[in-house]
Amino acid sequence: MQAYLTLTRRELGSFFVSWIGYVVIAGSIFLMGLSFVSLLETLQNEATPMPVAEIFLESYYFWLILLFSAPVITMRLFSLEKYSGTFETLMTTPVGDLEVVLAKFTAAMFFYAATWLPLLAFILLLRPFASNASMVDTGAIGSAFLGIFLIGTLYMAMGCFASSLTQSQIVAAMISFALGIGLFIVSYLSESLPLQKSWANDLLACASMKVHMQDFARGMVDTRYIVFYLSLSAFFLFLTYRVVESRRWK
Repeated sequence: MQAYLTLTRRELGSFFVSWIGYVVIAGSIFLMGLSFVSLLETLQNEATPMPVAEIFLESYYFWLILLFSAPVITMRLFSLEKYSGTFETLMTTPVGDLEVVLAKFTAAMFFYAATWLPLLAFILLLRPFASNASMVDTGAIGSAFLGIFLIGTLYMAMGCFASSLTQSQIVAAMISFALGIGLFIVSYLSESLPLQKSWANDLLACASMKVHMQDFARGMVDTRYIVFYLSLSAFFLFLTYRVVESRRWK
């Protein structure tokens, strides 16, 4: 346990001593600021019964932040260690493969969560000026952030897997982005299919992240969504563990 905490602290600290961490934070805040301006224009032009969190999560700003920040956050986790030659040194220390994988994933998740904190400030800033108190409902905001966290676990897990496959950070980011955009396309594909009952339509509907985030933004916490994200995250972390463990076979 002590080794896991030490590795997590080491990885988390590395985000704040490199330019990558500050670029991600600056880019995320910039896009959140643009979404805040767009949100204000929407609220001024027409009345809407939708919660503020749902308006943001339906915008393309949210998906831009997610799709581009996840590969940048995770691309260096394993790739940089392999490129610099410190990976083998790390793995010869008295620490297990699973601890290394979980520590790097946990650090990425902490940093990912930190990048979304300004959004909470933006949303709460609207509370005194909202004409309808239900638009800034605390429960809906909490469930929306739960959805952001859950979808982040999946994208961070995919990024960890991509980073473990190569020693090139650029290649790792490209693989992570390809996985993320593929899942994004699948989630929107269900809306273009004809409305007929079939196992393919049901499967795509279950994987529709847009529907998931809409429900979270409305304050609806469905346990099926939680199981979906946690299961896929565990699957990609297991793949990452197997890749890290495979060095013993060489």
